[in-house]
Amino acid sequence: MPPVNRIFCIGKNYAAHISELAHLGFQNDGQCVIFMKPPSAIVAPGELHLPRNRGIIHHEGELVVRLGGLPPTPGVIGADSAARYVSHIALGIDLTLRTLQTELKQRGAPWEAAKAFDGAAPLGAWRPWQPDGNLQKLEFRLSVNGRERQRGNTENMLFPVARIIEILSRSWRLADGDAIYTGTPAGIGELQPGDVVTLAGAGCETGEWRCV
Repeated sequence: MPPVNRIFCIGKNYAAHISELAHLGFQNDGQCVIFMKPPSAIVAPGELHLPRNRGIIHHEGELVVRLGGLPPTPGVIGADSAARYVSHIALGIDLTLRTLQTELKQRGAPWEAAKAFDGAAPLGAWRPWQPDGNLQKLEFRLSVNGRERQRGNTENMLFPVARIIEILSRSWRLADGDAIYTGTPAGIGELQPGDVVTLAGAGCETGEWRCV
């Protein structure tokens, strides 16, 4: 499995997802929301240890891209050329401690404790990506205990993958192995110990996690 360097995450990238969290104060303000998770957040398919006594834990299924083939000092990467630097794709889950995130938002505090804890980024197997492929026509779905909860298509992203790469490159010197969780569609829901979460689609290998 190709190694991961940094993990960038994009929030509020599907309009329907923003709408489903409007009651928590989420708004479509036209801004690209960026946060990060440490490599220790990655969990391969298998057992997924949920944090205990931390309130509601939500799943957010997403397309994940891995960068590769970047020049040593790429500088700002234009959206017109960014897609050529996507070397692999996978499906992943942005786990969110929703109760804690809501409390942090109300205090105007950063989200790290709710988003960047160890085990917060389940990640399926990487699939090599061809530069002539269409990143904005990929469908994926997340099921819990055999029942579909989320179905998304990257054509509905507010910020396409190439534009995300361009935006990130303005603040970070991107490097091979950087991974980007590109945002979640509507249908997020709570996870409990004993649940089995399945991610499939986008031409990727199906990933399954058993929550403990």
